Amino acid sequence: MSGSDVLVEAFSRIPDAVSQATDGLDAGQLAYRPRLSDGSGSSGNSIAWLIWHLTRVQDNHLADAADRNELWLADGWAEKFTLDLPREDTGYGHGSADVDRVRVQEAELLIEYHRAVHARTLEFVENLSETDLNRIIDTSWDPPVTLRVRLVSVIEDCMQHAGQAAYLRGLLT
Repeated sequence: MSGSDVLVEAFSRIPDAVSQATDGLDAGQLAYRPRLSDGSGSSGNSIAWLIWHLTRVQDNHLADAADRNELWLADGWAEKFTLDLPREDTGYGHGSADVDRVRVQEAELLIEYHRAVHARTLEFVENLSETDLNRIIDTSWDPPVTLRVRLVSVIEDCMQHAGQAAYLRGLLT
């Protein structure tokens, strides 16, 4: 199995996790934020925010790696979601008020956006050679980041957030 094949397999597990965490939930369930037990009165992230964020990061990072526009911007997803956030926002560094701004009426919107990003991801990843995967794409780190490492980081981030969303769903249902 090639490196590309392994990445396709790993990325292909994310849509099921996204669907299982969101399918059939209503707007209130998607927006639910559990209270943190640290005494601060703060709330954790919502399912809507977690799934939106993981998809935005995947879209953003894959677009950058493939030297393409993000689907969020190019295909009108920002307009479909109508979030009270800057159009380019991915959720990185969000505080509680920002998390509250990520609200959707139907889980299907989150699922559809993720499906579109996933299809584009596979289109890019399935044809990568070992030379492509070893290409350095970010020299701001020591050691510099290769495309392979960036893609693994995206997979890890997506699966962590999908797992968090699944946990929240369990609390609700």
